[in-house]
Amino acid sequence: MDERLTAGQRAMLEAELLALKRQLDARVSDHQGGMTRAEHAHEVLELDGHDAAQREGERVLDMALSDLELRELARVSQALARVRNGKYGLCSDCGADIPFDRLKAEPWAQRCIDCEAAHETEQRRMA
Repeated sequence: MDERLTAGQRAMLEAELLALKRQLDARVSDHQGGMTRAEHAHEVLELDGHDAAQREGERVLDMALSDLELRELARVSQALARVRNGKYGLCSDCGADIPFDRLKAEPWAQRCIDCEAAHETEQRRMA
């Protein structure tokens, strides 16, 4: 069965990735106020002043949210790079076509289901 993406499917997924990238760029910018992650962390710490100990949980949550947004943005940017270099929709481990349904659910996917399962198992083993 041929699971290669059609031009229309690829265009639809690319449009979704571009829209998601714009949303993530805006969220990161809003969250960090246009500063780098380090600058934002420093500003949050300075704003805490004498309440620093009491606000530790808020800072940890703020940085975790920032990390999550930046990881999502990196995955989407990497997927867009694969679109540009012609490798989008191909498993980065085995080279097989990634099914359209998988890419619809997770447009930044870089591995087929079997290779992703093996990758996740390896990550858990190493943790």
